Amino acid sequence: MLISPAYAQDLGGFAATAGQFLPIVLIFAVFYFLLIRPQQQQQKALRAKLAALKRNDRVLTGGGIIGVVQKTTEGSNEVEIEIASGVRVKVLRETITAVLGDPKPANDTKAIGKS
Repeated sequence: MLISPAYAQDLGGFAATAGQFLPIVLIFAVFYFLLIRPQQQQQKALRAKLAALKRNDRVLTGGGIIGVVQKTTEGSNEVEIEIASGVRVKVLRETITAVLGDPKPANDTKAIGKS
């Protein structure tokens, strides 16, 4: 008995150590495919929409203000949006959180006649 049993189990120790890290690797893979990758794709799509902003697009700012794009300048970071009739503000493109699409025409005459 010159060799202790601990030295004879070296290969089993390597497999046990690798087996302990396998769940951590699997958890990271699940997080990547369920959380990280979809978020990156959403950010990429939003950047593409912000780059393609045009007049009359409805947008939502980071502060919760919905407005209609009135003016964009190529190469500029600022966008002019109309938040109410005759009220225009300049916002940075980065503060726009969503592009909602084209505005719907306002038909207030029907709503007034029904009340």
